[in-house]
Amino acid sequence: MDTLEAAAAMLRNARRPVIFTGAGMSVDSGVPAFRGRQGGLWSEFDPQRLATPAAYRADRDLVWGWYVWRMALVARAQPHAGHVALASLQARWPELAIVTQNVDDLHERAGSEPLHLHGELAWLRCELCGHRVRDLEHVDPLEFVACVPCGNRRLRPDIVWFGEPVPLAERLERLAEACTHFLAVGTSGVVYPAAALLGIARAAGARTYVQGLVRPDNLGTRDEFHAGRAVDVLPDLCERIARLFP
Repeated sequence: MDTLEAAAAMLRNARRPVIFTGAGMSVDSGVPAFRGRQGGLWSEFDPQRLATPAAYRADRDLVWGWYVWRMALVARAQPHAGHVALASLQARWPELAIVTQNVDDLHERAGSEPLHLHGELAWLRCELCGHRVRDLEHVDPLEFVACVPCGNRRLRPDIVWFGEPVPLAERLERLAEACTHFLAVGTSGVVYPAAALLGIARAAGARTYVQGLVRPDNLGTRDEFHAGRAVDVLPDLCERIARLFP
């Protein structure tokens, strides 16, 4: 039995399954990995130094410009076959939770309803009143967006920056603890947060499956691994899983 067939078979009696998607999921749509090389004028900047509250306070124009560039990049990207396959599977299997560390909206555009661990690039948020705005079609890289309800002149990207608490952390930990099967795709499974959630699921007795480009060193005896790109692996995997349903 190949690894895809094994992964599908192990889900036969799954309860509250979780599929976690990492950076590789978005890379296959042309969105650079956050820790990877950025493009164009931003190639000389370290994303991990821009995505902090301190960086925003120190140079709001710089951080705002970088995020507007990322918004435009994501807007040009399109969901790939893996996104579509996951959306189709979730539609047939409402119990399935899709969790992503990616801040783009490619899952939503494919039709699924993911939980975003690190926030959503498609939204802006007011730090004063919490109001959120999604209509970013006319966002100007040189002008901040104001908050209509409270008058705050500068909304910020609705992203969880380094050093900030993760609003969904407890909810996602509960999902990992409650699931019988945890699949991590587009990730090595060795870097936080994938590693943390995988560890919680393992400790609770869940079967785990990891799909990525490189076989991780921390695979357990109850883990399955399949090497490959998410865009290539997920359509086949989801089709095999779908066969389990009447």
